[in-house]
This record gives sequence, structure tokens and C-alpha cells, in this order.
Amino acid sequence: MSGGEGREAISQRQLPLDLRLRDTSRFVGFYPGGNLLARDAVEALAVGAGMTESQILLHGPPGTGKTHLLQAACHQGHERGEPVGYLPLAEVADAPPLTVLDGLERARLVALDDLDSVVGQGDWDEALFGLLNRLRDGGCRVLLAATHAPEGLGSRLPDLTSRLAWGPVFRMQIPEEADLKRILAQRAVLRGLELPEAVAEYLLRHYRRDLVALLELLDRLDLAALAEQRRLTIPFVRDQLARS
Repeated sequence: MSGGEGREAISQRQLPLDLRLRDTSRFVGFYPGGNLLARDAVEALAVGAGMTESQILLHGPPGTGKTHLLQAACHQGHERGEPVGYLPLAEVADAPPLTVLDGLERARLVALDDLDSVVGQGDWDEALFGLLNRLRDGGCRVLLAATHAPEGLGSRLPDLTSRLAWGPVFRMQIPEEADLKRILAQRAVLRGLELPEAVAEYLLRHYRRDLVALLELLDRLDLAALAEQRRLTIPFVRDQLARS
């Protein structure tokens, strides 16, 4: 998204819900693997159950499920009738931060994704610091996601680094091969798709072991199989990979 498109999206974005949430990003569709504690904590915060802290930060490399959990929490809050806001900061990093963040304190649940895209920029640091203070004062539940832990984000404002670590901080684990196979199988079931184990193993041997890329590939294979009235077999997958 270009800067101009980002600003247009901001002006049109209406709280309480950013409608770009992926429908597949639900807690039921999240295979936790080594991230069970993080999943349970985010789900508890999403419904406000038994939480002594109102903020959670997830950090780790792409493909560890950070965005999935943030969006799942927003789906949960929205379905409970709460005003929620999900903001992918990478898409709006070139826009004025006060414009982007304006009004978020009216939500009961706010999820800020891709913090790395903006933290370290002077105007953004000040704006985020102010927003987190307002959200806390207003009793809003907050979810944050970044590639690095708060102290590794490079903020020029020490107080912001402190605010980002106000609540529990979870380091998300990269899925192991067995986890990737289970996640692919789970996504296939959600799509009503039959994914034989041999095909899943073929994908892991011949494609990038990046969860985001694998799930996008599975979605493309599902559409291609539907269009050609084919099943997911190794020859079919091999042919599709050769075309890409």
C-alpha cells in the first residue's frame, strides 16, 4: 500500500472494526505448538477473563502466529459486541501518526501489529507513548506485536520501551516440521480440503518452510484444484509449483 492509499484508508477506517481481518484468523484455527501459553493468554485477554494485566506483547520472526492471534482476539471482541480496533502499522507507517491513532482510545480492545515499522521514529514514539497511556487510563485491553522484544525495537524514547513491556511479553516460537504439518492439515480441514500426509511432506521438502508462505500456497492450491476439478496429489502439486 502506498502512502497515499494508506492515508485514504485511514480516513475511511471506522472504529470499532477494521474489516480487513482475515476470516481464518480465529483461535480455533491456531495450532499453538510451542506457543500455548501465549495463545491462552491472548484468548483470556480477548474476553477479559481472569486478567490482572491489560496488555500483552508478542514478538518473534514472521510465521510464528503473531498476526493470527491479534486478529483472532479482535474477532472475539467484535462478536461479543465490543468496539475493537486492529491496526497493521506497516501499512500506515508513512502517514501522520496522530491521524492514524486518533480515536483508538474509544475501543475496548486495541491490537497494534508490526510495531517494528514505526518504533524508532520520533513522531511515532511520542504518539505511541501517549496512546498507550490513554488506553491504560481508559481500561482498554491492548495487544501488541513486533519482530523484536521492546528493548530491541530501537525506540528513541526510553519511556516508550518501558510502556511496551508493561504487561506479559511472549517470545513466539518458530513451528517445527511436525507443527507445520499439523497446521497445514488444520487449515485444510477449515477449507474443506483433503490434504494427504504425503502431499504435506512433499510441500515441506520442495517449498519454503515459512508458515505464512505455506498457508498462502495451500490456499492457492485449493483454488487451482477447485478450478480444475482435481484432488491434491503430488503430481498436481508438482505441476502447480512448476508454474509459479
